[in-house]
Amino acid sequence: MSAYEIDDDPARIDRDAAWAFLSQHVYWGRWRTREVFDRQLDRAWRLVGVYERESGRMIGFAKATSDGEALAYLGDVYVEPEHRGAGLGRALVTRMVEEGPGADFRWMLHTSDMHPLYAKLGFRAPDHTFMERPASPDLGPRPVP
Repeated sequence: MSAYEIDDDPARIDRDAAWAFLSQHVYWGRWRTREVFDRQLDRAWRLVGVYERESGRMIGFAKATSDGEALAYLGDVYVEPEHRGAGLGRALVTRMVEEGPGADFRWMLHTSDMHPLYAKLGFRAPDHTFMERPASPDLGPRPVP
């Protein structure tokens, strides 16, 4: 971990690096246009990046949306494949969830493949009070307002 730094300064986020990874390498990010992605970052409640200390290059990212009072949604979490296995994903989510202003919030997320990681961080299947209205898979990219 000493070769990396985790930082929640939104001005430090490399938008181009995040866009490149999320638009090309993950299943959940491909519906978005760059304009939609940039608006999401502009409106995000909190952004956290993982950086190589030596080069300063961003190699991991997480975004949260929130009401700022009680609820937060964790999204767009990634660590580049060549940097996985060093605990960076866990450290990134810990910084976002436990070490920030939303430590006492109810956090939500969607994942189809990282349940073991998130379970180690306190996430679990929702209780009987949680419902969701999924987006239509037929919508495709959303129109720009």
